[in-house]
Amino acid sequence: MSKGDLVTAIAEGAGLTKKSASDALEATLAAISGELAGGGQVTVTGFGTFKVSHRAARVGVNPQNPTQKIQIKASKVPTFKAGKNLKEAVNK
Repeated sequence: MSKGDLVTAIAEGAGLTKKSASDALEATLAAISGELAGGGQVTVTGFGTFKVSHRAARVGVNPQNPTQKIQIKASKVPTFKAGKNLKEAVNK
């Protein structure tokens, strides 16, 4: 499902215009991104939790030259943990 398909599904499900649904989706994504950028987390009860995890520095392999080892810096990455209702819906 693409972003356009998601906008269409939101518009039909909520009885909105595609423009309103697109604006709502953009606002939702911006709010989640902003909270994660600030180091917080977003929990949507029954759906899941978006949070920032720390990925430690590690040694990797250069894919162009597998014998060469490279140092990969530590970083912060966004993660998502599915909630109970989402897990149940997927496993029906």
